[in-house]
Amino acid sequence: EILGSSTDAEAEVLENVKRRMRMQKESEETTSSSVKKWLVMSLRRDGSNASLCHTSWITSMDCPAGDYEYIDIVIKGEDGNSRRLIIDIDFKSQFELARPTATYTELSDTLPPIFVGDENKLRRIISLLCSAAEQSLKERGLHIPPWRRTTYMHSKWLSQCTKLPTSRGNKEAKSSTSGSSMVTKWTLPNVKPKRRDFGGGSL
Repeated sequence: EILGSSTDAEAEVLENVKRRMRMQKESEETTSSSVKKWLVMSLRRDGSNASLCHTSWITSMDCPAGDYEYIDIVIKGEDGNSRRLIIDIDFKSQFELARPTATYTELSDTLPPIFVGDENKLRRIISLLCSAAEQSLKERGLHIPPWRRTTYMHSKWLSQCTKLPTSRGNKEAKSSTSGSSMVTKWTLPNVKPKRRDFGGGSL
């Protein structure tokens, strides 16, 4: 199975997120970013150590610039050590392709709409899906865009992130890489020129 087995902790977090997303339908939050903020605050009220994470990266040789938002939650593992889980409430759509082959469609259909798991599980999924996407595009005679390659997809969830404030009373943001964090003062980001969104969806 593409996701592999889930731990009891992952399954518990996933069920909690699903339950709150059903509750969210009754809230006034409608945009993707506001829904994520709402979910983080809802999880925190339940005592969870959840944060809204923002990643951004500059253009490199094989990877265009971009940015992304997801949620993380720190739980205590079975060994007593802290464990960081990534939560993405719009996960499946990030791997959509134009004119996918039957093989790719069958594979991507196994992805859950909501992902809960650690970085190792996420790396395995990205590697498998990006390889399959490349094969699908080649078979269709289509160009493989850089935002469908492994490097770009890794950057979404696995590059350095800033933990954003989720309410007006929160004046600080935390920067972290792979779960480690440092506190930095939150300042209004510089306005950047609009660029094409290479996030989820088809080509």
